[in-house]
Amino acid sequence: MVDLSTASWRKSSWSNANGCVEVAFVQGQVAVRDSKQLGGPVLVFTAHEWEAFLSGARSGEFDRPA
Repeated sequence: MVDLSTASWRKSSWSNANGCVEVAFVQGQVAVRDSKQLGGPVLVFTAHEWEAFLSGARSGEFDRPA
């Protein structure tokens, strides 16, 4: 289990008042949470999983169909 007590959460500069997804790099892993629910659930990914996600996002794998 990852200790999130020292996490430094970051969100996109594109974020607005409606909330956003935040990420934190902790103990070699990547934690993701909803900024509207700071005490809510957190998803934790390995560095490899996070890199695979970013690669897919950059290549358009998750784009909406036209």
